[in-house]
Amino acid sequence: MTQVKKFWPILTGTHRYEKTLSTRGHGQGIIITAPILSYLIETAHGRILYDVGCDYSKIVDDVKRKKFYEHEGFPFGPPTMEEEQRLPNRLAELGLQAEDIDVVFCGHLHFDHAGGVCEFCGAEVHVHEKELEAANALADEAYFKEDFDCPVNWRVYKGEYDLVPGVRAIETPGHTAGHMSMMIELPKGPPILLCGDAADLQENLEQEIVPGLCWQDREDMALDSIKKLKHLAKETGAELWPNHDIKFFESKNRFPNFFN
Repeated sequence: MTQVKKFWPILTGTHRYEKTLSTRGHGQGIIITAPILSYLIETAHGRILYDVGCDYSKIVDDVKRKKFYEHEGFPFGPPTMEEEQRLPNRLAELGLQAEDIDVVFCGHLHFDHAGGVCEFCGAEVHVHEKELEAANALADEAYFKEDFDCPVNWRVYKGEYDLVPGVRAIETPGHTAGHMSMMIELPKGPPILLCGDAADLQENLEQEIVPGLCWQDREDMALDSIKKLKHLAKETGAELWPNHDIKFFESKNRFPNFFN
């Protein structure tokens, strides 16, 4: 039986960029606004965050912003993130503190998913072994090694596993070397399958279009992960949640209210 009690999708910022970054080979010249999300899962054994958004200081500090975002590697510039969107401030709206988070689960370690890990130094930080290796090797420009210049309490895993009954880590490599999605079984209704960046948009799932950025250009691996997610959803009745689809997010946004 699931030990999940409540579930919140949380908007931590937005980023405007060309659609091709989400749909490889599709959407040239189309600029989209992508939500940058974290997901809070309250269970009988503690609280889990899937992803933690960006490091706020790298966006608001002029020197840091120029170093990390205002160069040729980021032609669309930095994300937009307000002070109130920092995760500790979002959690405060729920009567929680950063110390109330037991586990940070990083679907992958790109700046917009793991940059905020510095806010949660007291939590266990779960990551796939191959993902940590890729981040340490700076496998692409979306990894910021400085995001982890803090005492991170890493818990490194090699495969799929249950964090608690009702919360399962799912291997979906392709976008990055050790990308992980997450299946969440709610007390009521169908399970939620967080795709992470295995599928930014509903279009990635419906048309089986891989993400714009694929680890070592392994489109085959990314496509296999999309198919795996779709098969798992069909098998379990789970609802697939793409990660950077603004229309989909707006249709699900209940914050500060929750799913249960």
